[in-house]
Amino acid sequence: MTPQPTAPASGAADLAAGLRPLFAERAGRVDTAGDFPADNLDALRASGLMGLLVPTGYGGGGGGVGDLAEAARIMAGGCLSTAMIWAMHCQQVDALVRHATPELRDELLPRVARGEVYIASVTTEAGKGGRLTSAEAALEHTGATLALHRDAPVVTGGEHADGYLVTMREAPDAPDSRVSLVYADRDLTKTEVYGSWNALGMRGTRSVGMRLSANVPVRNVVGGPGAFRAVATDSMIAVGHIAWAACWLGAAQSAFGQVVSLLRSPNRPRSVDPRSDLTTERLGRTRMDLELVGAYLHQVTAEVARHREQGLSIDTPPVQIHLNTLKVTAAELTYAAVDRLVQLCGLSVGYSKDSAVPLERHLRDLRSAALNYSNDRLLTATGSLALLDRSVRLA
Repeated sequence: MTPQPTAPASGAADLAAGLRPLFAERAGRVDTAGDFPADNLDALRASGLMGLLVPTGYGGGGGGVGDLAEAARIMAGGCLSTAMIWAMHCQQVDALVRHATPELRDELLPRVARGEVYIASVTTEAGKGGRLTSAEAALEHTGATLALHRDAPVVTGGEHADGYLVTMREAPDAPDSRVSLVYADRDLTKTEVYGSWNALGMRGTRSVGMRLSANVPVRNVVGGPGAFRAVATDSMIAVGHIAWAACWLGAAQSAFGQVVSLLRSPNRPRSVDPRSDLTTERLGRTRMDLELVGAYLHQVTAEVARHREQGLSIDTPPVQIHLNTLKVTAAELTYAAVDRLVQLCGLSVGYSKDSAVPLERHLRDLRSAALNYSNDRLLTATGSLALLDRSVRLA
């Protein structure tokens, strides 16, 4: 497909809704084969949605976190793997928009807006225990360029990316907390894929291991040397938690809607009586879980958008607590909602791969939510932050 200019942010939800049936049609095949949804990515490139967060001055949609959350939620109702791939690309774009050097923005953002560049995140590293803001591999300064050699055990969509945002230790003699974020264009990067991605769920993300080697200009450091923590707090963590929660909600919401439609149809399973107290109680609890996630997602998204509009920092204990709570709560409640639907629908509908309602796929996919930046780590961090927020300012 030929990339098109980015559509205005106001039309993002409609574009996502138009793509959703196509993604839903392909989702089963993507899951079964464990293939990256390349056709879906082509459709996203052609739609203009790859540049949703790029400012209009660079040819983008000029969208914000609210536009991202709504489009991701809708898209995930068709294929959660595709929605997550797109959402993580947007997460990288937001970091570039807010923290890249003027030279890098001028060079890269118009290409993103035209759908020419899909950006993957390279933050994982063996041995650092999932700590996002630390790094072991170090940049080597070679005059006007920086040499990077990076081994990452998990890179979502990395085989198909056109560019990478890579975390690196600032220099060989720098502590592991001095982390730089560097953009490496695929055309200038030597890549090697290793391992496989034969996972329980989210099989279409193809989150394989990769080795990358590149020499990049100094202007490709995003946020300044050693300043990744500020970029992560201001952009990548906030946008990641919002986008992930929206994706998980969209998948669970779609599953719930399909079950409700089935129970209202003449073809409903005879084992499920929609008039029984047990059925209505389970439906009620599931709907409540979705309502809670949806409301909290809306609240936290609005809070981040408001801080950005007013030029306020979100690096405060209350806002960080709200973001962590959103991620953990969305991960737990969306999985619980689909698990309850599986129990309600029974073996033939809820548990079977051949069911017209793909609950088992949704369940496998959503099991990853608590592992994708571990809930355990976030709960510990939130407890520490709670000690710093004596006002107990709730969202």
